Amino acid sequence: MTILCATCGVETGEPLPETCAICADERQWVPLHGQIWTSTGEHAERGMRIDLVEDEPGLWALTSDPAVGIGQRSLLVQTPEGNLLWDPLGTITDAAVEQVQELGGLAVVAASHPHMFGVQCAWADALDARVLVNARDASWVQREHPRVEQWDDELEVLPGVRLIRMGGHFPGAAVVLWEQGSDGHGSLLAGDTMQPKPDRASVGFMRSYPNNIPLSAGVVRRLADQAATLRFRRIYGNIGGQVIDDGPAAIARSAERHIAWVTGEHDDLT
Repeated sequence: MTILCATCGVETGEPLPETCAICADERQWVPLHGQIWTSTGEHAERGMRIDLVEDEPGLWALTSDPAVGIGQRSLLVQTPEGNLLWDPLGTITDAAVEQVQELGGLAVVAASHPHMFGVQCAWADALDARVLVNARDASWVQREHPRVEQWDDELEVLPGVRLIRMGGHFPGAAVVLWEQGSDGHGSLLAGDTMQPKPDRASVGFMRSYPNNIPLSAGVVRRLADQAATLRFRRIYGNIGGQVIDDGPAAIARSAERHIAWVTGEHDDLT
């Protein structure tokens, strides 16, 4: 059984703190009624279900019913040399572990940023995988565990699957570049680093999404410039089914829009 924060869905070691540090940060929030802890054991008692759906060949989306914490979906990248679980859910079930095992198991568990840590060590323990945490965000790990390893700017975790640190939302905020995705054109698993929006034509750049704290023009320009050096077609987000097919153009267009608004170019419209 793994203990986790009910608000953000991130696993926490014992003794439990008075308040979840991730939720107490300005990028998240503590509920008005105060801190609540839950556990994967409680989830199981309530009949938690995890559904796996293939988004494209070799890429599976995992969602929980009911949603846990922030309500992210996880993405499972299949390769002949092993699988990556990206942005792990804040829950785990025996049935989901069996399904993942049938898909080839797990070699690596990693998250785009601390809000997406979920129950990363529980998944790694269940499927004998490594847990990779960016060194810039390692202080946010709430459950110390021998499976946790640090990485920094870029790491090829499996052949054709690269973790790339971009920063912004968190200093260690990262994306996955899956070279074989999008029919060999490459797919970008962006998490919240550049969050695909419901219009499926734009992405958001924020320090805090729930509290509406934007990133500066300079940081957004840096993120867009770094994305422009990568080869990919689709962008997959971590919330719902938001997928963008013309990813590079969407990032460039969204960056210009963001920069124009935060620098006052459109103040006449307000």
